[in-house]
Amino acid sequence: MWLSGCATGASDVGGLGACPPVIEYSLEFQARAAEELAMLPEGSAIAEMLADYAVMRDQARGCIN
Repeated sequence: MWLSGCATGASDVGGLGACPPVIEYSLEFQARAAEELAMLPEGSAIAEMLADYAVMRDQARGCIN
């Protein structure tokens, strides 16, 4: 309650909240991505970034449910 006085905008954001949308990928697209990921060298920065992205997707799903 006291912190609401510090807010610079409305607390009602049209039902969207702070949960980002989770884009759904087809099974074919996921398979293609897995094949491409397997071709990357061991310790690839892109592979590490994708692992982080997977965590963020899981967190977004948890936020929505």
